[in-house]
Amino acid sequence: MRGASQLVVHYFLMRRMKKLNRRSHQIAFPTAESRYGYVIVSTAFLLMTVIWMGFYSFGIFFKPVLVEFGWTRAATAGAFSLSLIIQGLLAIAMGALTDRFGPRLVMTLCGLLLAASYLLMSQLSALWQLYLFVSLVLGVGMGGSFVPLMTITARWFIRRRGMMTGIVAAGGGLGGVIGPLLAGVFISHYGWRASFAALGVAVFVVVMLGALPLKPAPGHMAGALEGIQQEGVGFNDALRSRKFWILFAVIFFLGFSVFTIMVHIAPHVTDIGFSQATAVNIVASMGIACITGQIAFGKVIDKIGSRRGFILGSAAMAFSLLLVAFSGTLAALYLFAALFGFAYGACITCESLLVADCFGLRCHGLLLSVVSCGCSLGGGVGPFAAGCIFDIAQKYQLAFLLCAVLSASSVFLARTLKALN
Repeated sequence: MRGASQLVVHYFLMRRMKKLNRRSHQIAFPTAESRYGYVIVSTAFLLMTVIWMGFYSFGIFFKPVLVEFGWTRAATAGAFSLSLIIQGLLAIAMGALTDRFGPRLVMTLCGLLLAASYLLMSQLSALWQLYLFVSLVLGVGMGGSFVPLMTITARWFIRRRGMMTGIVAAGGGLGGVIGPLLAGVFISHYGWRASFAALGVAVFVVVMLGALPLKPAPGHMAGALEGIQQEGVGFNDALRSRKFWILFAVIFFLGFSVFTIMVHIAPHVTDIGFSQATAVNIVASMGIACITGQIAFGKVIDKIGSRRGFILGSAAMAFSLLLVAFSGTLAALYLFAALFGFAYGACITCESLLVADCFGLRCHGLLLSVVSCGCSLGGGVGPFAAGCIFDIAQKYQLAFLLCAVLSASSVFLARTLKALN
């Protein structure tokens, strides 16, 4: 889901950039990009799809692993939580490595780590191995799964930069839809171990071959924006502001709720009496609704602003979480999936725009990376906390209620955010 979050973000961000700089300067862009840029976009889209389809399938593997080993849900979900934390903290470092060594080397390294993680998971036999294979190996590999692909795409395009980076990011959303579906089919026919092995082989082949066409953009494209004087708040000044930490908190709450649902909704569906196939369909429905929310809500955000858009999305998310906490019918589950996915797509679309609106574009990339770490940290705490709650109460109702409270809190906190003048 999170990979699809950039589908329209960059488009609106570029519009915001033009508005902020309209009075101070005019930018002359080259009128055409190299045709090879479209090879880069196609390759990056494929890589994003395959990489994130494995990551978003974790919730489908969750229950079969629990059944075989009898571990607590907190202990099992904790590996995924720690993986998210490592992923978020390493994303900035992977961006620096991409700038120094290029995306081909970084993507090759990450592909090797991801493939190794899934292949090792097929041989899982102890809880410490789960933390080693998922938290460490997978976490480090996923740390470089997004930044290199988005960076190289942005450098190959100037006039169509927003559209092309959005297309690449949408590959992550597509992976979130097809990954759980394929995992459910493979697990039902061949078991979870063989499914992990097949996933490892697929990631290895696609990423190793897909990394080969990735090459730096021509100098006139990569440096076209180098001389732009961007308006906004400095990094240190932003960190000292109350507004920044309010924004960090609401994104933390967003990550907490989204990744709690990602990991635990499939086990919850089977716990209340539905089949594994139904659980897979619920997860896939959320992914489809997320992409739909980004596309459909994008025009609304452009009219009402990122702050109001985030408030509406958070309110809808809180309502959907109350729905799944108190109703266990099949119709309610599908309604939850549609509403939650749509609301998440709307909220995550606002993330980059909120940073730009609150602090300008002067240090947007660095500020966004710190705010995005808040989402990863929330995603690290949420699934583990929900697992602990389940182990005590033997049901997820209290965990889902906690997520609803945090989403409702985001509504009130986001109301205090004011745009940069």
